[in-house]
Amino acid sequence: MFAGMNACQILDQLNAGQGFERGRNISKRNECTASKYEYGANGLALDPVQGLAEFRQTDPGASEIIINGRKALEVFGEIGGCAIAVEVGPHARALINVNMASPRNNPQACPDARSLAERVEPLLPKVPT
Repeated sequence: MFAGMNACQILDQLNAGQGFERGRNISKRNECTASKYEYGANGLALDPVQGLAEFRQTDPGASEIIINGRKALEVFGEIGGCAIAVEVGPHARALINVNMASPRNNPQACPDARSLAERVEPLLPKVPT
């Protein structure tokens, strides 16, 4: 599904020139996070196993949104931050996370996550029809 795609390479490409540190893989999966002083961090995970249904199970309060024509789910975290799962297939998704360094900036987390998701989406494999 994500053959040849590397979450850190994509995140670094999209963060270029914005003051973020280089992305670092945070697990054995294709999952990356990058931080920026006094901003917080953003992240990208390319999950070839879990789709939107699995995201809905773990976050039943997630809102349905559309990212560049694709189905997606968005959830604002209890401690701030925002996660958006973008559909790549019935059992695949891209997960975009934004976590703010300061609680006063938390209202900006979801707009920033949406912006990042809109830039990630064109790089993703097309959803099978």
